[in-house]
Amino acid sequence: MGYSWGSVLGALVLLLSVLDLCNGGTTSAFVRNVEKTVDMPLDSDVFRTPPGYNAPQQVHITQGDLEGKAVIVSWVTMDEPGLSEVLYWSENSKHKHKAKGIFVTYKFYNYTSGYIHHCEIKNLKFNTKYYYEVGIGHTPRTFWFMTPPEVGPDVPYTFGLIGDLGQSYDSNKTLTHYELNPTKGQTVLFVGDLSYADNYPFHDNVRWDTWGRFTERSAAYQPWIWTAGNHELDFVPEIGETEPFKPYTHRYPVPYKASNSTAPFWYSIKRASAYIIVLASYSAYERERVLEF
Repeated sequence: MGYSWGSVLGALVLLLSVLDLCNGGTTSAFVRNVEKTVDMPLDSDVFRTPPGYNAPQQVHITQGDLEGKAVIVSWVTMDEPGLSEVLYWSENSKHKHKAKGIFVTYKFYNYTSGYIHHCEIKNLKFNTKYYYEVGIGHTPRTFWFMTPPEVGPDVPYTFGLIGDLGQSYDSNKTLTHYELNPTKGQTVLFVGDLSYADNYPFHDNVRWDTWGRFTERSAAYQPWIWTAGNHELDFVPEIGETEPFKPYTHRYPVPYKASNSTAPFWYSIKRASAYIIVLASYSAYERERVLEF
């Protein structure tokens, strides 16, 4: 059975019309590269260590309680433990407070970590700018953050959403794009896959250090709310590493106990008008336990 040129042309026009209707248009200036992403070398400027003896590096903060009146400050010192203390003060106050924390270390195959400090600052006021200082007694460094407004159903607040960041040249573009975005995110919801250190031979944990220095420019000034992904597993029994999530849990604490959770892989927090539930799908959980809602 034959077809006329008219019917073929009509069908073609109809097909093109449907395709045009299905085209959602350009919604972003972002264009994904077709080439494989390339990691930044270890001597990249974004990986530089801060100057000074035992200078704190890889500084980052996260929410420290259920409702946003506490902050966990984390940093690493390389030369010696130093003090796991934080000085902090509100923008309009000359009185400095001191909080004391702890430090931990870990080994992973042929790598030994620096001294990883965690210190919780409590009883903060909502919607207030605070300055904080780490590295007390050696090379102090000062940063700042804003606490969220009090929890409520109609409180405006802006979150950034980042995941699968890694430490490639494209990663640097992504973080810069977030920093320069005119909507100005106030807190990052990080949906897993941080450093991609597991892509390197023996899960080279030096790449955890470089990632911490790379993200400090944002994570030291606003909370990053952490979720573990498959790239945080670091379960490598063939080289004797049988503790899942070892680098991640030593470096990135979360306030899981505040929501009555039993492990840092699932927890919840409230922030402004949002109720955030974190569930890491690569960690087992007990069905009978639920978060405090």
